[in-house]
Amino acid sequence: VQLQASGGGLVQAGGSLRLSCAASGGTFNIGVVAWFRQTPGKEREFVAADSRSAGSTSYSDAVTGRFTISRDNAKNTVYLQMNSLKPEDTGVYYCALMTTSGVIKAPGGYNVWGQGTQVTVSS
Repeated sequence: VQLQASGGGLVQAGGSLRLSCAASGGTFNIGVVAWFRQTPGKEREFVAADSRSAGSTSYSDAVTGRFTISRDNAKNTVYLQMNSLKPEDTGVYYCALMTTSGVIKAPGGYNVWGQGTQVTVSS
């Protein structure tokens, strides 16, 4: 399976963006799909995850209440709706898929990664 992330851009603080992650050659219907973000000089940071097997979602403290992860199984696409954006949300956002067992909030457990999409929030 391959992942293609899109939807990033430049937005003012307080604005919204919706990121998309489309899967090809496979499906999101198994495993955990997640969004991570990274800024220069920092490690990749967990943002949100949707676990099909657990039937639950999880979020980092930094985005809880502002971001929502969702799936459209018919389109084989996962979304990250980002509201009330802040300058500290700036970064490259990656979608990832974990098809084996692992720690949901740790990037090392994910075996498939998209190419990343840039999100820039101006103050």
